[in-house]
Amino acid sequence: MSNFLSDYRAHAAERAALGIPPLPLDAKQVDALIDLIKNPPAGEDAFLLDLLTHRVPPGVDDAAKVKASFLAAVAHGEVKVGLISKAKATELLGTMVGGYNVHPLIELLDDAEVAGVAAEGLKKTLLMFDYFNDVAQKAKAGNAKAKEVLQSWADAEWFTSRPEVEKKITVTVFKVPGETNTDDLSPAPDAWSRPDIPLHYLAMLKNTRADAAFKPEEDGKRGPIQFIEDLKKKGHLVAYVGDVVGTGSSRKSARTSPSCRTSASAASPWVARSPRSSSTRKKTRARCRSRWTCPSWRWVTSSTCCPTTARSSRTARPWPSSSSRATCCSTKCAPAAAST
Repeated sequence: MSNFLSDYRAHAAERAALGIPPLPLDAKQVDALIDLIKNPPAGEDAFLLDLLTHRVPPGVDDAAKVKASFLAAVAHGEVKVGLISKAKATELLGTMVGGYNVHPLIELLDDAEVAGVAAEGLKKTLLMFDYFNDVAQKAKAGNAKAKEVLQSWADAEWFTSRPEVEKKITVTVFKVPGETNTDDLSPAPDAWSRPDIPLHYLAMLKNTRADAAFKPEEDGKRGPIQFIEDLKKKGHLVAYVGDVVGTGSSRKSARTSPSCRTSASAASPWVARSPRSSSTRKKTRARCRSRWTCPSWRWVTSSTCCPTTARSSRTARPWPSSSSRATCCSTKCAPAAAST
């Protein structure tokens, strides 16, 4: 048997000592998990299924691809596993939000044994993109379950089936005196941990604040984590209240830090997503900076660098990506001797 289970439990224990959940499984770990699910050690059935269900990132993460491929094979009957039936595999595919699970679910609309389960999963999946057309084509061809999915989307059942917002919401106030800027919630010196949201949260409000009812557990390193946990024990949502909140840059990590452990979703067994990776952005910037120096430059994430051709300072060259546009306006863009 692989060391996956012992390694994972050791990792989970280390994270628990910090008061945070274990990291989501990566692709190699999911591979090892699947091997164990096919031949489960005695007494580990429930734990293995829980890991596959709750600890693999959804969407287009590499680990999600491994999970979706395995579940699709089981749902199609190509792989037989004692722990997971065709219907269960289809149900789990339906919880993966979008990405690698979508195509298998659409195919399973033609399988009478699990078509109903696949349809229920698709009804709650909105990230369909061009696959919407595949469902529409099946509906036009007479597939009853595909028609149900389209009607469900049209009726917005993915939204209306959710619990109504309570008429009255009682919260416990977490009062933070003075001004709260984004660096208080997501400190720049701790930028290295931003991809790991629960770990980065530990640095929130890590510096002592005058007149505050709380103190950091370790000044300059770890914020008032237990203080917030004690507030949550009152049984209500925790509301962050400050005199001025949100000054400075609109840093996304400054929002995720307080919501990480004060929102209702904090108690969910589902792993929302894998730690967001900035490696691609860093590599792109390093590559661009090592090749070109532009006198006037706005940094964005892009795989295309400013060209070497000379151009007027009034000429703006738009970046090709519609999601990240900027201009490089300079008299000349010349090769750089070194990264700046």
